[in-house]
Amino acid sequence: MIGKTSLEGFYEESSAQLPSGIAKEIGHFNVFVTETLFDKKTGAREMPYSRREYYKISWIRGKSRAEYADKTIDIPESALLFATPKIPYNWVPETGNQTGMFCIFTADFLAPGKAGVDLDDLPLFQPGQVPIFQLNPEEVKEIAYIFKKMHREIASDYRYKYDLLRNLVLELIHYGQKLQPVLAVEPAHNASERISSLFIELLERQFPVESQHQRLKLRAAKDYADRLAVHVNHLNKVLKEVTGSTTTQIIANRVIQEAKILLKQTNWNIAEISYTLGFDDIAHFSNFFKKQTSVAPVAFRG
Repeated sequence: MIGKTSLEGFYEESSAQLPSGIAKEIGHFNVFVTETLFDKKTGAREMPYSRREYYKISWIRGKSRAEYADKTIDIPESALLFATPKIPYNWVPETGNQTGMFCIFTADFLAPGKAGVDLDDLPLFQPGQVPIFQLNPEEVKEIAYIFKKMHREIASDYRYKYDLLRNLVLELIHYGQKLQPVLAVEPAHNASERISSLFIELLERQFPVESQHQRLKLRAAKDYADRLAVHVNHLNKVLKEVTGSTTTQIIANRVIQEAKILLKQTNWNIAEISYTLGFDDIAHFSNFFKKQTSVAPVAFRG
């Protein structure tokens, strides 16, 4: 089973210290200097592959790689990484010279009533995104300034410091949104985009698969069309228009992504993975996986 890292687990496993008074705030926020932290058990700075029960924004400096869902992204120098509780990831340093900073926070810390935004509505945190952005020297200066200001503020005794820190987190989020392609941050304006958005939300609601007893209930295009109260042909036309892919292709791609995660990150057998992903037998799942990836599940697992 893919691990989950809670806030308590993060503090227990690392050398991070919980600032006095921070637990009294509604929600949770903290900021760290990367090179000062390490795993207490191993002394390593590598973060284990898991789904974390908090959001994280990292300014990374040094050659490394990020493994995000089923993708691997090389980071040659500097990058800004946004992580959501919905998608598992880890960060692997490839040299000993790793610097930077990161902050962690819960959804409560940026609740709509406090921050004026809903994190799940922001394009940056939408399922399917890989929000890791390479930074040029000028961008590094701007990001460093925000993080260093966070670090100073959290150590201060300013009465309203968490309101200020909330604004700084939002500044980082908006900075990341601006680094995305323009089309990615345009709001949906028409019915087609709305149906497409609802479809993606319905699809992602079934993930992550975290137990052998969990099973996908929506597997076919018609299942989604029925839930959205549209004809399956109309749903297919809309998705093709908005995303360039058919309903079946999008479903298949998401199932394959989860299958890869389960094959690589759990010790479940093929039958258990097949069941959780909605297949009636192993042969059907194996044929589906091989058709999509050109390799059998057993070979992919290695």
